[in-house]
Amino acid sequence: MPEGPEIRRAADKIAAILQDQVIERVWFGLPALKPFEDKLSGARLIEVETRGKAMLNHFDNGLSIYSHNQLYGRWYCLDKGERPDTSRQLRLRLGTASKAALLFSASDIAVLTKAEQESHPLLSRLGPDILSDSLDAETIAKRLLGKRFRNRQLATLLTDQSFLAGLGNYLRCEILFTASLHPGIKPSQCTDRQLENITDAIVELPRQSYETGGITNQLSLAKRLISQGSSFESARFKVYRREGLPCYRCGEKIIKVVSGSQGCYLCPECQMKRDV
Repeated sequence: MPEGPEIRRAADKIAAILQDQVIERVWFGLPALKPFEDKLSGARLIEVETRGKAMLNHFDNGLSIYSHNQLYGRWYCLDKGERPDTSRQLRLRLGTASKAALLFSASDIAVLTKAEQESHPLLSRLGPDILSDSLDAETIAKRLLGKRFRNRQLATLLTDQSFLAGLGNYLRCEILFTASLHPGIKPSQCTDRQLENITDAIVELPRQSYETGGITNQLSLAKRLISQGSSFESARFKVYRREGLPCYRCGEKIIKVVSGSQGCYLCPECQMKRDV
């Protein structure tokens, strides 16, 4: 599933070609949304906003298109008339006289007023966005130690969108490794140093991933690996999807455990110790 950095990068691409433009034609692939095509066609797109893994395309008539890519959704930005080489189903098309943004495969799409956004079942419960300029280590630490979250295992807490919006499985694994924390530890069990480590990782890694197109590994190491022939996918992560491969830090083999119904990758040496 695309996480916060991927959705923000998709939003940037849409904004670059469509923001402040009159959207000549809005097309929905979901029958329930067909009545909104005429209401939105001819309106101006004034903002492309992300809230965690959700996107909101705001129009000057007071309506917004909400979308969540879920597991398989994907945005494409193309010249008018072009179509990507994909077998996915087209769900949404926003087009101007020369450009188009197309959303394939996603089924969680809605047209909302501002009031409806406030009561939306997902949007209304989101925590702070991980890419927000106002999110800092102090804010994260307060949430970690607050009554609501302090006794939750980090493995499940980090993917709870009411804690922080935009974190998913790859960021969870990379953050826990960077902070040298086992997935089963709770905020209330962490030392001050461990809390500092994880809050710093939560601030830094999503922003690095956004800026680099998905790299959470040390940038110098990822660059060296790619120069030596590694693919981008194999070089971008510290532990995620590296089961059986040596830890870049200690050489121990990365393992995969199931946590919260998802595979969580970790180093059994670096992440088993309490004090680091």
